[in-house]
Amino acid sequence: MNKNKIVLGLTLSCYILLFSCQDNSTTVESEKEAVKQTLISMWDAIENEDLNEYASFVHPDFTQFGEYDSILRVGKTAEVAGIKSWIETSENIQTEMHDPIVTIKGNVAWIVYYWSDQGSTDGVDFSTRGKSTRIFIKENGSWLCAHGHYTLLP
Repeated sequence: MNKNKIVLGLTLSCYILLFSCQDNSTTVESEKEAVKQTLISMWDAIENEDLNEYASFVHPDFTQFGEYDSILRVGKTAEVAGIKSWIETSENIQTEMHDPIVTIKGNVAWIVYYWSDQGSTDGVDFSTRGKSTRIFIKENGSWLCAHGHYTLLP
């Protein structure tokens, strides 16, 4: 009888371990999707000219190296002001993400991807493509963008 209890206990332990690993894998994948969706939501907010929505995804300590920036942009206020200026002079902005790879370590995530965008600024059409790294921090259940680094491709 003791042997049966030991076998039953070991069997239950294996099932628990197996299902907890699957749960963790599912959780990691859903968090990776949440990071990608946050970035897509940021772009949607720009396309919809919704600065408040855009700002809701930006971390207070945000920093950025932009495609054309010669210096580091620092702070959420500076980021939102830069997007506001761009939205005011642009229309029909559309951005697409290609080949994203998300890595998560605790409450920090980074995503590397290629992007393409199009629209017009000051009446001049543009179509660009590039590569990017974004860093996100999870606070109060939400992923917030804390850093962006963008490089144009020829």
